[in-house]
Amino acid sequence: MVENQRLKRLLKLIAYDDDQAAYKELFMLLYYRLKKFAYSILKSNEEAEELIQDVFLLIWEKRNQLTTIELPRLYFYTTTRNLALTRINQRKKHIRTAPEDWLVNLNSIYFEPEKLFISEETLRKINGAINGLPPRCRLIFKLVKEDGLHYREVAELLDLSIKTIEAQMAIAFRRIGKCMHLEIKLPMPAVKEKKI
Repeated sequence: MVENQRLKRLLKLIAYDDDQAAYKELFMLLYYRLKKFAYSILKSNEEAEELIQDVFLLIWEKRNQLTTIELPRLYFYTTTRNLALTRINQRKKHIRTAPEDWLVNLNSIYFEPEKLFISEETLRKINGAINGLPPRCRLIFKLVKEDGLHYREVAELLDLSIKTIEAQMAIAFRRIGKCMHLEIKLPMPAVKEKKI
């Protein structure tokens, strides 16, 4: 929530004042994450860099409309996805790239090791479990835990239901828990018993 408020503040400064310092701060805040996301779709570092430059050029060109964006983080990811898919279509490839085919590399786990006193061995096991997740599950986990998107935002971005996102996150947590030898129990829906 704090990041969305920060993004909205920067967008207002850019929209109303043509504030180049705010634009630079926005760029520094989002560039690396959006580039990784673009790379996961395009599978080319050079094309991902070009695409993110296009995203930020578009932001500057449309700066007068920036204050109407309610969910800026989702807006930037959606814009990146749409431009990447357009670029793929322009390549005239007839191969459909589904979200589960996007390459996703996680830098680290969401948790901060120094705060949780996680040993290097435990951290290696957790990262191994995360990197061993099925591609779509790993992408969803990354977007939620590393990039901080909400389930609803990820569902909209990937054109999936919120229930699918919840199920994929449950799979991720179970696998991570299993590598830690923890039993993760998720709440089960209440079942009504019939009265006889």
